[in-house]
Amino acid sequence: MFAMKISSLLLDAAAATPKGSFDYMSMLPLLLIVVVFYFFMIRPQLKKTKDQKKYREELKKGDKIITIGGIHGKIAELNDKTFIIEVEGGNRLKIERSAVSMEFSASLDQNV
Repeated sequence: MFAMKISSLLLDAAAATPKGSFDYMSMLPLLLIVVVFYFFMIRPQLKKTKDQKKYREELKKGDKIITIGGIHGKIAELNDKTFIIEVEGGNRLKIERSAVSMEFSASLDQNV
């Protein structure tokens, strides 16, 4: 009985709207979800990526870095796409420029 009332209400609502017209208010929640995703998820990620790229381009000899793999070192030589970093013990590693994660302060490691 309850289902019959609901179905009759739905049929009445469908009959009230002319065929071929489109209710733009039904699109409003979807549009709001897209806007929220853009401002709270997509835009901050794009900004972070842009800042990381700028940081990697501005690196110079002597800067202390951390690689994505967690290796701490100091840049000994620069090439177009690679670095040679010096790690603890005087060892040198050749890494890709894209493998640099972030800069670290001198307080993290006094030996390098």
